[in-house]
Amino acid sequence: MTNDTLKGLYEVVKQRKEHPQEGSYTCYLFEQGVDKILKKCGEECAEMIIAAKNPSEEDLKNEMCDLIYHMMVLMAEKNVEIDSVMEVLEARRKKIGNLKQFHQVDRES
Repeated sequence: MTNDTLKGLYEVVKQRKEHPQEGSYTCYLFEQGVDKILKKCGEECAEMIIAAKNPSEEDLKNEMCDLIYHMMVLMAEKNVEIDSVMEVLEARRKKIGNLKQFHQVDRES
């Protein structure tokens, strides 16, 4: 999945929030509110964990995609832009050192 793919998906999610469409699952989630969105994030996370313990890579990839999608709905609900998340990931990618130092730097920044 490229940054363009993630950004494109996020734009679709934001469009559904700004311009609801009848029958859209994404719009349904926004209508139900943050509690429903959080519940779905939790469910998808649990399903991903279970899929990771099973042999099917395809199932695991699908559950990961479901989790990413629901996280994006949460991001849109809470007005967290994908570029700001990508910036955090990029900053973390650039960190060097051992895990203990990584976590110490993380707490201090």
